[in-house]
Amino acid sequence: MLHSMTGYGKSVLQLPTKKVTIEIRSLNSKNIDINTRFPPYYKEKELEVRKNIATNLVRGKVDFSIFVEMTADETNTTVNEGVVREYMHQLKNIASPTTDETLELLHMAIKMPDALKTEREELDEAEWKEIQVGIDSAIQDIIQYRIDEAKLLEEDFKERIKNIKIALEAAKKIDGERISHVKERLLKALSDLKVEVDENRFEQELIYYLEKLDINEEKVRLSNHLDYFLEQLATPDSNGKKLGFIVQEIGREINTMGSKANFAPLQKLVIQMKDELEKIKEQILNIL
Repeated sequence: MLHSMTGYGKSVLQLPTKKVTIEIRSLNSKNIDINTRFPPYYKEKELEVRKNIATNLVRGKVDFSIFVEMTADETNTTVNEGVVREYMHQLKNIASPTTDETLELLHMAIKMPDALKTEREELDEAEWKEIQVGIDSAIQDIIQYRIDEAKLLEEDFKERIKNIKIALEAAKKIDGERISHVKERLLKALSDLKVEVDENRFEQELIYYLEKLDINEEKVRLSNHLDYFLEQLATPDSNGKKLGFIVQEIGREINTMGSKANFAPLQKLVIQMKDELEKIKEQILNIL
């Protein structure tokens, strides 16, 4: 079963004092490349999460984020009263404030360095277990997203391979006509020269020339590569790299046929096959 490397997963948890949103996105990449955003108090779990993502997603450029929104009335940030009073005392020494000006001094003091203090929140293991469930849920979401997108790509691949096969069958039918055309063209060129030639030697040279234009091996190999590509699509594993190698071999055979064509109708069919193959190449990079 094919998996795309493009995907998105999300999970939202409502905990007693906070709302936790987990998001994970991925794009195609040759290897696994993980970028993470964690609140400071969850940082110690980052390596564990990275391993979990790498095991499940295998390849891709992955962005993982945990966002926390506090929903309880309590807060970890408090006013540092002693520091604020000292700031106000110093400001009063600079000016002789009235009652209204005292409030203005308070506004100024609260903006000074260290006027607020935040107690570091420690990791709650019971809370983290709930978050782990959310992480696993987000990962399953992105895996399903990858599977669904790959189904569309798989149908597209099958259609493109079908079109290449149709063009290949057409090439097989006109190959005999191509050889006759090449013979006629050579004979006409020779007659235009109006010179006498040794018939036996001419036949030998003609056979040698036509052997160099023979595409029977390319047709057989191309047909085998196309069948092998479809076989690999049907396997339980998502093997994008292997499919990429097969596509390279398909391209090699099509290019060789084009270089030997020497016949406009066959060259048109080769161009059609190349066009279909290029569309496969664009999408195969997104397969896991």
